[in-house]
Order: sequence, then C-alpha cells, then structure tokens
Amino acid sequence: MPTVAWHTHWAGDTSAQQNPFLRASFLSTIEQTGVCSEGSGWQPEHLSLNDGNQTLWMPLYAKTHSWGEYVFDWSWAHAYEQHGLPYYPKLVAAIPYTPSLGPRTSQPLSAGQATTLASAIEDRVREQAYSGAHLLFPDGDTAGLWRQTGWAERCDVQFHWKNRNYRDFDDFLDRFSSRKRKNTRKERRSIAEQGLNLRCFEGTDINPEILHQFYVFYHATYLKRGRQGYLNRAFFDQLRAQQPETLVLFMAFEGNEAVAGALCFRDDTTLYGRYWGCLAEYNNLHFETCYYQGIDYCIRHGLQRFDPGTQGEHKVARGFEPTLTHSFHWLAHPDFRDAVQRFCDEEAEMVAHYRQQMIEALPFKATADGEQP
Repeated sequence: MPTVAWHTHWAGDTSAQQNPFLRASFLSTIEQTGVCSEGSGWQPEHLSLNDGNQTLWMPLYAKTHSWGEYVFDWSWAHAYEQHGLPYYPKLVAAIPYTPSLGPRTSQPLSAGQATTLASAIEDRVREQAYSGAHLLFPDGDTAGLWRQTGWAERCDVQFHWKNRNYRDFDDFLDRFSSRKRKNTRKERRSIAEQGLNLRCFEGTDINPEILHQFYVFYHATYLKRGRQGYLNRAFFDQLRAQQPETLVLFMAFEGNEAVAGALCFRDDTTLYGRYWGCLAEYNNLHFETCYYQGIDYCIRHGLQRFDPGTQGEHKVARGFEPTLTHSFHWLAHPDFRDAVQRFCDEEAEMVAHYRQQMIEALPFKATADGEQP
C-alpha cells in the first residue's frame, strides 16, 4: 500500500535527475538562503510517496500570493474576494520563480502514482483549508499522466528554439527569409559597432567577481521596475558552489568593463535562459545576450532546445517557435471548480488561435507547399 508524507524541507534523492531545477542542490538552496520560506510566501510543503520500490518526491509550496508563478490566476483570486472567500493560501506544485517545462517528481511518474499523488494533494487541501492546488509547467510526460486525474487543464504559449542539426549560426539563418536574415545579421553587427563584446563563462570559470558583477546587473534591472529581485546574493553563491556544472553565464563587456549579463542553466539536452540584468541601455544587447548567444551555444554543444523563459513575442522574429505549456488546477469549492474548468476550456481555444498566428509569423522560408518547415 503506497504511503504519503509531508515535509517542510526538501530531502528527496534526485541524484539521477538531469533537470537542473529539480536537483536536491537547487531545491535545498532556495530554502537555505531564504528565497522560499514562510516569510517570502513560498512555504515548503513537499510531498513524498513510498510505494515499496522507491520513494518519490514532489516539490510543493503553500502560497500566500501568486507572485513568481507565471501562470496568472489574479482574476480567480479576485473572484474569490468578491464572494467573500479566501483564495490564499493555496498549494502549488512548481519550481519557484522558474516557468520552465520539466518533470515535477524526483523519479519518473507512473499513471498509478499520478492518481495517488493527486488524491493526496486534494486531501491536503481539504485538511488545511487551502482554496485549491495547482501543478505548473509539467513536461509532456507528466502532463499526459496528470490529465487523467480530472484536474482542469490550462494552456499557454512560450517560445522555444529547436536545433535542427545546424552546423553553425549561419546555417540556422539560412532557414530565414532574406529580409529577416538581413535584419538579424544587422542586429548582431550592431553589438561590435557599439564597442561591445560577449564572453561565455561556464561552471567553475564563473568566479566570485564575475558572479558579483552579474548580480549587480540582475538586481538593478528589478529596481528599475520599482521592486526587489526575487533572488538574493546567497542564492547565487550557493548555487555556484553546489551545481556549477549546470551554469552558463553570458557577459557583455565594453572594453574591459562588464555592462550586462544573462545567467542560464543547462543539462544534456537543453539550455534554460533564466536571469538577465544590465545597468545601461544598448541597442540590441538584450537580443544578443539572452537569445543569439544561447543559440550559438546550443549549436556548438549539440543541445537540442533553448528555453529562454516566459513571454515575449519578439522571440518569434528571432526563430523561437511557439510551444504549448500546461498547468493543472483543482479548487476545493465545487462551484469555483466548475467555473475554472469552463474558463480553461474557453481560454484553450484562444490560445490555440494565438499559437497558430505566431507560427505564421515565424521568420522561416515557406516550403513548396506553403507550410513552415
């Protein structure tokens, strides 16, 4: 008989886990550095399932707000408020501040285990008087299994780059129409014309000085928008110490002075663009640092996919393809549960239409039959 347990600290074994965000070092770091805590509104409430053969863990958090999730449910919270009901706290299965597709359990999930986990989460919601539970950005395998649980499924679109066995960046650009290809080359040339150059630092090559420079850029970018960055300096320092092999940092320099940076993660197949920062504005520097450098890196290292983060239609013109994402939602209140199901069904039609529009906007040359390659 499978047994479940709830934990306030991550202790799951993820030694076989490729995804950099589901490693024990990542999930422990965000707890130990205070990034995820009761005070930050991300109280760890992890779930473990022991079925006799293995113990499987799922990262969950009791949330007192919706910041840092990127599946926007503010309208649901407002509807609860209008009816005099509390929407927070809620239970969220996610990687904090990381809207990236990936597994959501420490070991591969079976259909039976998905059903057991969903049932245990629903029971927890009732016991703790949470408004509901939410599973955010599961990969395709996890989404396929969770679809059987009866939770409402919500879709959205991100823009990912896919490696079609390109030899180099020019080989990738050969897929573009002539006008779009010229525009991209012009953007890249403008970096050198402004006296800027880019350098890539990986793993232990990211020394404390370089990391400090990046952190200043990261934090300053949030301050420009009138708020603090989600992540503190201790988070970056500890992550560098515990899983340096997953870190890739693109830094822009004007002469010998660093002026901007983008910190990415990687595994054997994918580059994940996560954090960006700069102090001054330069033409096209964001595109070069956050997108073109990552594409170059993927081609050089044979990575199959570049996930540069959420939102941003400007990525389409640069060859990032519209990719469906999924989330799953279960609300304890039966009337709101039905309302959210209807909302998700209606929204899915609009998302499908939007995705098709973005496919048609891709810069690639049409094939003989008029379809995008």
